[in-house]
Amino acid sequence: MPTTVGQPSTYHKKFKFVVEIDGVASAAFQKCSEISVELAVVATRQGGSLIPTKEPGLATVADITLERGATDSLDLWNWMKQVADLAANSGLIDGKYKRNLDIVQQDRDGTEKRRWKIANAWPTKFIAGGWDNEANENTMEQVVLAYDYPDV
Repeated sequence: MPTTVGQPSTYHKKFKFVVEIDGVASAAFQKCSEISVELAVVATRQGGSLIPTKEPGLATVADITLERGATDSLDLWNWMKQVADLAANSGLIDGKYKRNLDIVQQDRDGTEKRRWKIANAWPTKFIAGGWDNEANENTMEQVVLAYDYPDV
């Protein structure tokens, strides 16, 4: 009878968006939503002018949705649980639940193509993946992150 040799976990080969989070183990995802920032336009008229002057107003930042992910730890789930526990039990929430993170897009060879730095992120939604007894990694169908502002 031949001996079967185990294979190391190589989930990063098929998951091309790696998320590196302060204080949380990294995870990899197949899909990442667009990173979107929109500025409102504020029009003012000075001195009775008929032509308004336009200035940038309030910035709106869309949440980031990560889909079909895998990780070797439960740190993302534990982070979501921490935020939910703080929201349910404290009334006033401190900023300790927010984390800085990097979303790294890789090419097929695993070479970094682009890195987005995300400030003060926290999970708003977590959907665990199905259970597979033949898989070594913990899978996640979807993680949604709210955050303050992106940077390149």
